[in-house]
Amino acid sequence: MLAGLTAAFLMVGAAHAEAAPRYYDTAPGYRLNVRSGPGTGYTVVRVLAEGTKVPIYCQRPGETVTGPYGTSNIWDNIDNGEYVSDAYVHTGSDGYVAARCS
Repeated sequence: MLAGLTAAFLMVGAAHAEAAPRYYDTAPGYRLNVRSGPGTGYTVVRVLAEGTKVPIYCQRPGETVTGPYGTSNIWDNIDNGEYVSDAYVHTGSDGYVAARCS
C-alpha cells in the first residue's frame, strides 16, 4: 500500500514539475535582447520582435534593470540558457511569478 501511494505521489509531482509555463507579453514598442545570463554583461543570443509573448520557466536574481514595467533585479528564463529582464515583461507583479531557477 505504501509503495503504491509513493508511486502515485511521485507521478503527481512529476506531472506538476512539467506543467506548461504561462506566457507573458513583452513591453510594446521594444525589441527585447535575450541574454545568456541574468545581466546586460551576458552575450545577446537573439532579439525578440516587438509584441512577443514569452514563457517563464523560472526566475533568478541578477543585474538591476529599469524598463517600462519598473526597476527589477529579476531575470526570466524563457528557454534553456536564455534570459530577459523582468522589467520588460508584463507579469502583473513586482515579485517572482515562477519558481527560482536552480
